[in-house]
Amino acid sequence: MTGDFHDPQEALAQAKAGVPPLVRSRERWRLWAYIGLLVSDLGLLLAAFLAAGWLRDGIFPHPTTFEQAQLLLPIYFTIALYNSTYSLRALEDARFAIGRATLALLVSAALLNFVLFYAKTSALYSRLAFTLAMGIAFVLISGSRLLARRMIRQRWRDRTANILVIADGGPEIDLKGAMLVRAQQVALDPASHDPHALDRLGRYLLNQDKVIVSCPPAKREQWAWVLKAAGVTGEVVSENAHAAGAIGVTRYESAGTSALVVSMGPLGMRARAIKRGFDVVVAGGGLLVMTPVMLIAALAIKLQDGGPVLFVQHRVGRGNRLFPMFKFRTMKAGIPGVDGARSASRYDERVTWIGRMLRRTSIDELPQLWNVLRGEMAIVGPRPHALGSLAGEKLFWEVDSRYWHRHSLKPGLTGLAQVRGLRGATEQEMDLAVRLQADLEYIAGWNLWRDIAIAIRTLFVLVHRRAY
Repeated sequence: MTGDFHDPQEALAQAKAGVPPLVRSRERWRLWAYIGLLVSDLGLLLAAFLAAGWLRDGIFPHPTTFEQAQLLLPIYFTIALYNSTYSLRALEDARFAIGRATLALLVSAALLNFVLFYAKTSALYSRLAFTLAMGIAFVLISGSRLLARRMIRQRWRDRTANILVIADGGPEIDLKGAMLVRAQQVALDPASHDPHALDRLGRYLLNQDKVIVSCPPAKREQWAWVLKAAGVTGEVVSENAHAAGAIGVTRYESAGTSALVVSMGPLGMRARAIKRGFDVVVAGGGLLVMTPVMLIAALAIKLQDGGPVLFVQHRVGRGNRLFPMFKFRTMKAGIPGVDGARSASRYDERVTWIGRMLRRTSIDELPQLWNVLRGEMAIVGPRPHALGSLAGEKLFWEVDSRYWHRHSLKPGLTGLAQVRGLRGATEQEMDLAVRLQADLEYIAGWNLWRDIAIAIRTLFVLVHRRAY
C-alpha cells in the first residue's frame, strides 16, 4: 500500500464485486499535515515578531523581539501539542483549529510574561512590540488555518479519515463520506475462526480509521470480538443507545443513530510513529551489520544441497492479515510437512546440519529484518505463527479464542515471550497459554523503553537450548 488516496468510487465498486478494496492510508497524510502546520506556525511566529520589531523601531532583525520569539516558541508548541492544536478535528473544522491555536498563543504569552516578571527581566522587552507581534501572529496563524482547510477540501475531497460501514442485518446507515459493504454479499462472517476468512475481513479493515458495524443484537458480541482482534477503532450500532441518549457512545446526528464504541487500536498515532521509527532504525542497522553473516549463511545453504536459500511461509500478521515471512531454509529441500502442524524436534530428520546451526544461533530469523523494513513485522511484538501450528492436538485458536487478539499489533522478530524463555515446540496446551499471556501483557503495556529492553535482552538468548 502507498500513501496516495484511493478513488472512493473505485473502492465502492470493488466492495460491491466482493473484492477487498485497495484503501490508501490517510493517517500518513494527516501526520504530514500536522507537521506542515507545525512548521508553518514556527515560521509565522518568527515572522510576526520580526515584523513587530521592524514596525516599532525600524530595525530588522530586531534583537530583543527575536529573543522574545525564541523564548515563546517552546512554550507555545508544548501547549499546542497538548490542547489538540494539531489534531484530526483541527483539520476538519477551521473554527476549532483557530480557537485552539489562539488559546495556545494566549496561554503561552501569559506564561512567558509571568516568567519574565518573576525573573525581573520584563523591563528589557517592549510591551508594545510584544502585543503587536501577538496580534500579527493571530492574524497569520488564523489565515494559515483557513488556507489549510481549503487545501484539505480540494486535495482530500473533505474526507480526512477512512470510515467503513459494515451492514450485517442491522439498521441502515447513510453516513456521508463512508464506504459501505454488506457482509453477506462479500462473505464476511464474524463467527468464523478460519484464518483465511479472518484474512479476508482483515483486508477490508486495512487502513480504515474507523469501522462501524450495523447488526442485530445477537451478533454484536461476535463483531465486538473480531474488531478487538483486528486492532481497529470499532463501533457497533445501537438504536437503543441513541434513543436513550446514552453516554460513552458516538452519535451520528446526520444518520439519526448512535454506535457503541467496542474497540480501540492498542496504540495511538504518535506511539505507532515512535515504534515504527525504532523498527526502521534497528532493522536498517541490523541489516548493515549482519549482511556478511547472512551472505555466509546463504552460501552454506546453497552449497549443501543446491536448494533455495530462503524459506517463505504465510504467517498471521497485524489485523489477522496473512503475509509472507522470510527465513533461511533450515530443512531439506522439497520435503512435505512444513505448514507448522509438526514443530521441529530435537532430532528432527527434516533439519539439515547447516539448518541446525542456524536455528541454534537464531541466524535463520535474520531475513525477517526485510519484513520489518517492508512494514509487515516489528522488531518487538508477538511472534507470528504458521497457520497449522498445534498446541497438543489443537490448533492455537482452538485452545484460547483470545489468540486472535494478539494480532492487534504487528508480529515481532522477538517478543516478551521469547526473552522469558517461552520458545520451541508447543507440545502441550499450557505451552501456548503462557506465551499468549505474555503477548497480551506486552500489548496492554507497550512503551518504547520496554521495546528497547526486550531487544537488548534478546541478545542474551539468541543461542538457546530449545532451538531445534
